[in-house]
Amino acid sequence: MLIPILSLLFLLAGAALAIGGGWLLSLGGSPYYLAAGLGFLATGLLLWRRRAAAYIVYAVTLGGTLAWAIWEVGFDWWQLAPRGGIPVLLGLLLLLPALRRRLDDPAPAGRAVLAAVTLAAIASAGYSMLRDPSAIHGEMTKDIAQPMRENLNTGNEAGDGEWHQYGRTSFGQRWSPLEQITPENVKDLQLAWQYQTGDVKLPDDVGETTYQVTPIKIGDSLYVCTPHNIAISLDARTGKENWRYNADSGMNPNRQHQTCRGVTWWETPQNVSADATPQQAALHAQALAECPRRIYLPTADARLIALNADTGDVCTFFADNGVLHLEAGMKYDPAGYYYSTSPPVATDGKLIIGGAVNDNFSTEEQSGVIRAFDIDSGELIWNWDSAKPTETAPIDIAGGERYTTNSPNSWSVFSYDEALGLVYVPMGNRVPDQLGMGRSPEVEAHSSSIVALDIRTGQQRWVRQTVHHDLWDMDVPAQPVLVDLTRDGNVVPALVAPTKQGDMWVLDRRTGVPLSPREELPAPGGAIPEDFTSPTQPISKLTFRPDRLHEANMWGITMFDQLSCRIKYRSLDYEGQYTPPSLKGTIVFPGNFGTFNWGSVAVDPERQVMFGMPTYLPFTSRLVPAADIPPKGADEKASEQGLNRNDGAPYGVFMGPFLSALGVPCTAPPWGYVSGADLRGENVVYKLKNGTVRDMTPLPLKIKLGVPGIGGPMMTRSGVAFLGAAVDDYVRGYDVTTGEQLWEARLPAGGQSTPMTYTVDDKQYVVIVAGGHGSVGTKPGDYIMAYSLP
Repeated sequence: MLIPILSLLFLLAGAALAIGGGWLLSLGGSPYYLAAGLGFLATGLLLWRRRAAAYIVYAVTLGGTLAWAIWEVGFDWWQLAPRGGIPVLLGLLLLLPALRRRLDDPAPAGRAVLAAVTLAAIASAGYSMLRDPSAIHGEMTKDIAQPMRENLNTGNEAGDGEWHQYGRTSFGQRWSPLEQITPENVKDLQLAWQYQTGDVKLPDDVGETTYQVTPIKIGDSLYVCTPHNIAISLDARTGKENWRYNADSGMNPNRQHQTCRGVTWWETPQNVSADATPQQAALHAQALAECPRRIYLPTADARLIALNADTGDVCTFFADNGVLHLEAGMKYDPAGYYYSTSPPVATDGKLIIGGAVNDNFSTEEQSGVIRAFDIDSGELIWNWDSAKPTETAPIDIAGGERYTTNSPNSWSVFSYDEALGLVYVPMGNRVPDQLGMGRSPEVEAHSSSIVALDIRTGQQRWVRQTVHHDLWDMDVPAQPVLVDLTRDGNVVPALVAPTKQGDMWVLDRRTGVPLSPREELPAPGGAIPEDFTSPTQPISKLTFRPDRLHEANMWGITMFDQLSCRIKYRSLDYEGQYTPPSLKGTIVFPGNFGTFNWGSVAVDPERQVMFGMPTYLPFTSRLVPAADIPPKGADEKASEQGLNRNDGAPYGVFMGPFLSALGVPCTAPPWGYVSGADLRGENVVYKLKNGTVRDMTPLPLKIKLGVPGIGGPMMTRSGVAFLGAAVDDYVRGYDVTTGEQLWEARLPAGGQSTPMTYTVDDKQYVVIVAGGHGSVGTKPGDYIMAYSLP
């Protein structure tokens, strides 16, 4: 039975390769698979006839496979494995002694040639396993740059052991001056306490139910929110609950996201401002008496709620009995289409807030207006609508004025500089994202940009666009990081802005001008007849953009699903980054999750270096004429995956990750890295694969492949960076200088959040939320985990 079974294997594999290879060749692809398929078929037929010539034929086929594979990808184990795994296995089967005895002639020369080729293939695989061609190794400087430590400006600093805002201070650096946990002792970290919120993903939740919160720490208390908008205060020593407040935001299947990234802290000043009116003075006195310390909670049903930070009680003097309704002033207000997932800025007696607008649901959605409200009364002070950027006086809502429908929104976290009086807003796109028809000049100028607004008036100071005429959902997703950089002996107030496309914009935060020369690169054309593309696109000096994809970059677990990915690649439109959307379908790389997302990067203001987690996962998008869109409910998700209807537009869009038939990425790993960069020279210092496939496969294989992730890093003065984010359920510690992993702890659920650190009673803790992420499929949960040294 051995010969019939083995010949059948060769014949089936050969038929699949020959048919698929012929298809690929007809699309302009590699001829290898057709040639290999014919070699497999010939080997199978010779085996069936019990001819020893099968050895020679297969030796030639396997030798050609080895030569082709090394020519295409070099000695890269993860690229060679799908090309050679099955061919080498079949070669070993052909060399079984039992097979030789069943053939019509012994053919020792043929067996020897096949044995030599098989050994050469195994040796090549062994050599490639010792190499990591994707890695960039280097060491970041340990020098403390000017300004020296005593003159360090990190924003509205509240004390070394505190963490008062999402990114610790208004500068959003995700850097702490704590030094108790070091590269030498981080390996000794242990679980100090664990808390479960009780807010778990429910069966009728939307798919994008995620736990992305970064706790804040004030005094002896931590403050968090949950995906379903429960605000909780915890004892920072023990994790014991102090109080909780449930906003009762309910469930709505039209919400695109069910998440909360954080709450906002405010302490009422003891003295009222000199120019306060009698009414404002009275309100200030009431605030001091009722809620001297406050937490502001954004909700999924477009409310902002003021709470007493000590008790969890609602601050009734604020807005409408403690609740500010953010849907006010919207021309269209479909429930579930608008909410704020990120904490507002609290500064200068104002709350400054944006909002998330559902991507690609409809052409009649809420505005992306940015608004400033009085922090005590909730009264509207100014509004900045990117479609009317010069008109910041509060609109007359009672008189019927409305904000611009579907103007570009800002769903991420803002940063601000109190000394300059500026708030920095990362902007998204006007929906529908993939359709650029009918955008006004104002919308074109502000889509996918960073905008600096005057905190006092809302007037625009500058705008820096990162994508022209964005057709790819390349929002600026991350909180801009503010840091003072040393350039040519001078201290420059700078802004570091990570983007989805992988560019890291380093700007003068006073003017928005890049600190290094920028370029405009030619971009692909070929938009649908109703639309157009920008002839060029900007690129920053410091960039993590991936190289252009080629057919050779297609990957699979086996040569068969790799072949299917090659056919997909050749069947879709792709002329590099910024290939416009099409009816045929387009490869979008970097994909919709971006190289960087809301997790941003961590920046050490003393060493003037950054630490981040670039991710590389292509997507595909295909425009669907409105007439061809099926009735509602048919494969409809209106998010990063599935059918986005774009009601009212001429096209919907079907999008999702670029995956093989086996559900793994069609591009070769690594898909995720940790990386460090020098901000003074704007150069990448190291880039190392990060994360394992432990939770990506049915078998618990802890293979360090470099996996995708979404979340953010944090680092400390002592030179340790902390990061969860990857799609395996771990939190890890790294040496900031080299990127080397120093510590890890298994999490009970996905860690798609950003860690933070603080001290209480002279003990340093590292805290991360583990609750999973709906879109990336990690394990859901409701955990808050704190680690400390024994």
